[in-house]
Amino acid sequence: MDPVIGLDVAKGESQVQAFLQRKKTYKQSFKFEHNLQGLHIFYQFYQEVEQVSGQPPAVIFESTGHYHEPVLQFLEEHGVTYYLINPVISYEARKTNLRKVKTDKIDAFHLGELYYKEDLEVYQKKTEQFLNLRQLTRQHSALTDSYVEVKLQFQAALDQIFPEYHGVFSKLYGSLSLNILQQYPTSWDIQNVSHQVLATEMRQFGAKRSHAWFWNKASELKDAAERNPFLNPINQGQLISLRLYIQLLFQYQEHLSKLEKEIDALATTFEEYDLIRSIPGIGTKIAATIIAEMGNIDQFNHPKKLVAYAGIDPSVFESGKFKATINRITKRGSSRLRHALYTAVDCGLTQNRNKKLIAFYNRKRNEGKPHRVAVIACANKLVHWIHAMFKREEVFVDQ
Repeated sequence: MDPVIGLDVAKGESQVQAFLQRKKTYKQSFKFEHNLQGLHIFYQFYQEVEQVSGQPPAVIFESTGHYHEPVLQFLEEHGVTYYLINPVISYEARKTNLRKVKTDKIDAFHLGELYYKEDLEVYQKKTEQFLNLRQLTRQHSALTDSYVEVKLQFQAALDQIFPEYHGVFSKLYGSLSLNILQQYPTSWDIQNVSHQVLATEMRQFGAKRSHAWFWNKASELKDAAERNPFLNPINQGQLISLRLYIQLLFQYQEHLSKLEKEIDALATTFEEYDLIRSIPGIGTKIAATIIAEMGNIDQFNHPKKLVAYAGIDPSVFESGKFKATINRITKRGSSRLRHALYTAVDCGLTQNRNKKLIAFYNRKRNEGKPHRVAVIACANKLVHWIHAMFKREEVFVDQ
């Protein structure tokens, strides 16, 4: 016998369907909750299937964000062999059924059938070190997206109160700029403070600069207040919103700074970190993201598997005598890894950083490839370089 248990994982619960062998189910499907009692009930059923079949069953389930984590941890603790499936694979397998029916019971049944149809590999869980780095880099990415949104809302509020302020400081979101704006949010406030006081207060918030620099900056701020189209009275609701956005910007900057320090400290503990940082154009954040999303290189015995995992492998479509000439990338892998690779390519191509990558890009452009196609080809080539570097433990050699 070759027993397997299919789990359709949802939020807080899972549907179970057991097979003793192909096309031979065992008992009726049931659900268990993702708490200690529910997991204990599932494990009793697992032992029952093992006793009936004479060998321990495998467990197969889909990757469902964080919903499957309690089940995965429980299986790890009890040494149960399990297969964590990409939802794309199970979705395509379900499409082979002529009837269009979707229930938890049917999904658990299809997962069990999938075990017998596909040549699956046992899931290799990332180490705690990889999981921690992935959590930090994803949190940094999510916070950065929110930070950008707050920036846009801050700019909209500033445009309705003091639009001329935009041109005063080169770093609008810097500590000096935000502190001064928080204290003097309107042109009327700037006009009603003396030049000397303004320069002195800016010096308290600013970096190590000369008195002349702060004096000139106070003059620019006074001139901006004179040109500002919005005079008193200013809507109090707008002022409250502007000050709120300033506080949020400070908070985001503080949290992002702490996260970046944690990421840098953890990333340096990886042997691959120095290797990938040797590639021109790849900075600390991109390097940490690539390592975290990729995981252990040993799970990819060929660079093409890593290319597919990143979702930058070309799709292929042939039917009869027809062969598609326009093949888009699959985009079925890790979107975060794919985005990090695109960013690495862009950074490598700008300012003549990565000569080897630029030469490859120019060759593709000379072949008539559009810019975006050439960039994807560069990302594909970059994956091959990274795979070889990690396997050989060698740094990148630019030409």
